[in-house]
Amino acid sequence: MWFKHLHLYRLHGAPEMPSEALEQALAEQASQPLGGTQARRLGWCAPAGRLGSGHYLHELQGHRLLSALRQERLLPASVVREEVEEQVSDIESREGRKLTRKEKTAIKEQVTETLLPQAFIRSQKIDLWWDTRRNLIGINASSRTRAEDVLDLLRETLGTLKVTPLATQALPIRAMTTWLGDPESRPSDLELGDQVELKAKGDDGVLRARQVDLDSDEIQQLLASGRQASKLAVSLAGRLRFILHDDLALKSLRFSDALIEEADHAEDGDDALVRLETDFILMAQALSDDITRLIEWLGGEAETGRDSFT
Repeated sequence: MWFKHLHLYRLHGAPEMPSEALEQALAEQASQPLGGTQARRLGWCAPAGRLGSGHYLHELQGHRLLSALRQERLLPASVVREEVEEQVSDIESREGRKLTRKEKTAIKEQVTETLLPQAFIRSQKIDLWWDTRRNLIGINASSRTRAEDVLDLLRETLGTLKVTPLATQALPIRAMTTWLGDPESRPSDLELGDQVELKAKGDDGVLRARQVDLDSDEIQQLLASGRQASKLAVSLAGRLRFILHDDLALKSLRFSDALIEEADHAEDGDDALVRLETDFILMAQALSDDITRLIEWLGGEAETGRDSFT
């Protein structure tokens, strides 16, 4: 249940939809098996899996949990290319001429359509956390593209959805560079980890360091040469660790042992569904509090124009 990554979005003019109505709307956009020639599909699934008794929504204390299932057929490009080349060669030998680009494209489309039903299907569950009190959405996805696919699905489900990527007054890359170079500038309950990515302003590329002392002379010299921190491992109040990215994404989330133990010791009666909801509400409350703190450290939230809605 515990999220590994988080892409954050501010919700503007949140649609008012009771839980019962939202549950029904999610069911209408529920995930279905891929058709024979479908390459991919995205739909809602029960966050608790088979234990969820068909529930597509869990809501506790203003925090909503939704899950989308992304299915994709894996058809290696090399397999398609080999089959196309073989068919093109056969036709050219038989007819004694070179096929046009248009004809080769048509053959490729036909080969893809023929092979798709035989391809393996990869399934990926993507969880969405919706803080209805703070109008904040966080998506547990490895990339922003995947996160925005889920937002598109939610928009289709609700009929309307106005969101923008969460933005702060201070650019994360500037704040991270300052924290890294000046220990006195760091908030009292922020600790640096042992990973950093430093970008150069010119064409010197990206430097990545792991398991290093970020206060070392070597790191300081790199900062002095003009490099900026585009990714930085940090810890907030000892409760949450993650790698902060320059687009405000939180990657490689790690929750404190104390929080995990609190979830483990909660009374759930060996009910897997209760355990899921317990884990979720503890995680959601921790994320909500720490994201609020992070926004404050970055100078508060930036105002976003209407034309930037995703």
